[in-house]
Amino acid sequence: MKAIQAHKFGGPEVLQLDEIDAPAAGAGEVLIDIKAAGVNPADTYMLGGAYAIVPDLPYTPGGDAAGVVSAVGAGVTSCKPGDRVFVGTVMGFNMSGCYAEQVVRPAADVVVLPDNVEFAAGAALGVPYATAHYGLFARGTAVAGETVFIHGASGAVGTAAIQLARRAGLTVIGSGGTERGRQLILDQGANHAVDHTTEGYIDQVRELTNGAGPELILEMLANVNLATDLELIAKYGRIIIIGNRGEVTINPRMTMMKELDVRGLALFNGSRSEMEKITADLLSGLADGSLNPVIGTEMALADAAESHRAVMKPGAYGKIVLIP
Repeated sequence: MKAIQAHKFGGPEVLQLDEIDAPAAGAGEVLIDIKAAGVNPADTYMLGGAYAIVPDLPYTPGGDAAGVVSAVGAGVTSCKPGDRVFVGTVMGFNMSGCYAEQVVRPAADVVVLPDNVEFAAGAALGVPYATAHYGLFARGTAVAGETVFIHGASGAVGTAAIQLARRAGLTVIGSGGTERGRQLILDQGANHAVDHTTEGYIDQVRELTNGAGPELILEMLANVNLATDLELIAKYGRIIIIGNRGEVTINPRMTMMKELDVRGLALFNGSRSEMEKITADLLSGLADGSLNPVIGTEMALADAAESHRAVMKPGAYGKIVLIP
């Protein structure tokens, strides 16, 4: 089968399309024909070799995918050949193997897709929607009636967070760096969208919250925005760091004067039972149509290197998926 492989750590240029042996489902396992694989920033971090998870070389990147069950191993009763399914980092925390035509996963980590969900959308669930859910509710303790500011809301996690927050009864303000991105933010249900490339956007957010600031901020680029978030957040507020690419200088006194919580997030720190609850809630939202992943770009499997460049560029717009 065809699969993307990294034979050394580095940038996107180390990714290559190889012909490798097809996997087989052992006892308790499921073999899946992949129809779409999700591309996440974490994939690029792991490729660099300095991530919290360091795979053995060579390896095939990608933890999120959707497709059709091709075969099941002995003892598997939760799904059958022909079932439409997704696998994701949220279940099993496996971040490799999905940039390929086929992948094998333990049956416990394979989830049947609702009939109304396309494969590309299924490939967006494992990291983006689970991260947004975990950030809003488990880490952010969001409740109906609060205001959340999603700082960088036009990407895959941001658009997922908008949908989840609105579904839960929050007022949503999102920021985007392009006009196209801000329109997407509004289209996904945000109450307001602001341009974080303009000097006065913090004042605009403050005005939208009657001067108090939002109770909750989801931060996608903390090394750029955390100091600003500390100024903006409401008293007793919570800032959830979802993305970061370097160091930042802040004044910790801001956390004291407002009694703020600044909380980090790493999806693989969540318990199995917590991830199962998140997955069940996501499936419920997909089935009733309240959640609908935004697919910004579909690329061929052979273009995996370009997908890694694209996912790290400013001006994010929905989810990037690879189509084998």
